[in-house]
Amino acid sequence: MTKKYHFWITGCQMNYADARRIATQLEHLGYQATHRADDADVVILQTCTVRQQAEDKAYNKLQSLRPLKAQRPDMTIAVMGCVVGVRGNEKLQNAFPYVDVFMPPSSDGAPLISHLTQDEVHILEQRNTSQLHALQDGEVILPADQRGKLVSAPVAVVYGCSHACTFCIIPQKRGKERSRPVGEIAAEVRSLVAQGVKEVVLLGQIVDRYGYDVPDGPDLADLLYAIHDIEGLLRIRFLTSHPNYMTDKILQAVADLPKVMPHIEVPIQAGDNEVLRRMRREYTREQYRDLVHKIRAMIPDVAVNTDVIVGFPGETEEQFQKTYEILEELELDKIHLARYSPRPGTVSARNMPDDVPDEEKWRRFYLIEELHKRISEKKMRRWLGETVEVLVEEKHKGRWRGRTPQNKLVFLDDPRDLRGQLVQVRITYTGPWSMSGEAVDGQLHEKLVKSDDIVML
Repeated sequence: MTKKYHFWITGCQMNYADARRIATQLEHLGYQATHRADDADVVILQTCTVRQQAEDKAYNKLQSLRPLKAQRPDMTIAVMGCVVGVRGNEKLQNAFPYVDVFMPPSSDGAPLISHLTQDEVHILEQRNTSQLHALQDGEVILPADQRGKLVSAPVAVVYGCSHACTFCIIPQKRGKERSRPVGEIAAEVRSLVAQGVKEVVLLGQIVDRYGYDVPDGPDLADLLYAIHDIEGLLRIRFLTSHPNYMTDKILQAVADLPKVMPHIEVPIQAGDNEVLRRMRREYTREQYRDLVHKIRAMIPDVAVNTDVIVGFPGETEEQFQKTYEILEELELDKIHLARYSPRPGTVSARNMPDDVPDEEKWRRFYLIEELHKRISEKKMRRWLGETVEVLVEEKHKGRWRGRTPQNKLVFLDDPRDLRGQLVQVRITYTGPWSMSGEAVDGQLHEKLVKSDDIVML
């Protein structure tokens, strides 16, 4: 009987990229993916701790697996990701003794593989070990249930982070920056495209620092040029950026390369200079404003998205108002909004009292959320009646769903199979978070992507 594995994933796109590497190894051992933990022989939880809610969600999921493990003691439960880094194996093992394997973020999967039966390990050892690592780090093979279906795929280009903001746990949990070689990344992108992927999202905690750990090495702009001409690749995105490392060279690459989308994720986090100093962000509100103006000047029709934390330790009402005012002024396309929560081990958790009451955090959260909705409604209305290019990703509740170059969500009804195709769509409705439209006849962009085993539209 074929053995099965099940992934439960929460958190950032880096977690999805990490999970894909483990899934590739399990598929090489003959496992098949299942969407039900109850049907799986191996259950892997890919966890996140960027916020307390995400961490609690992981612990609740682990608790829910206890009865299943009691019924089926031969099944394997593995936990990977930042929860392992935060709590450590010993503390987690004491809290969840029924978990078999713990793996740190960006694990190569060795602890899980070594836990499997000797027969399965023998199957793995029969394969060329160097080939397996090449598949892991270069020519990654998608899990069987994603081949020909996954349109947009994350690709990690730099692991870890060497810029320690006081509120962030990532540098401690994912380690210092390690940039992957250009050739390795290009090999992974080629293999993904051969399996039907049309868009890649290059990932890094600070993706603009790609190559900073390699003396005289390539930078992010060089990487964009290197993968741009890969045949069959339609779109390239990258995230997340940092204001201090968003260079003119990177912006010029976005402006020059047609496949690189006009979509920039560059967090401000706060709009008050003293709060930014305590966050150790190392730029000012004035510098951030200048950067946004530069991005908009260099890249026509760009969408600029940002991150904001409200209720950082010591944030006064006046300081919050400065954040509100600069967001109102700049009218950014999307605001990823969070209430501050202390993460164990960070500078802010150790040295700064969490002194903004929770109800006040929520009040500030809702104020910016409402501002975001008003700005988004206004910016989306400009697309009404326009024809935009949409990369169709999947069907959602009976409708096709895809995204514009600016990463705006678009829905449309069409009887054809549009998955993975670039479609010209006339926008007939706009809301704050998505748009709807209809395909323009005669402008459907079809491409054949061929590999040894598959032919897909």
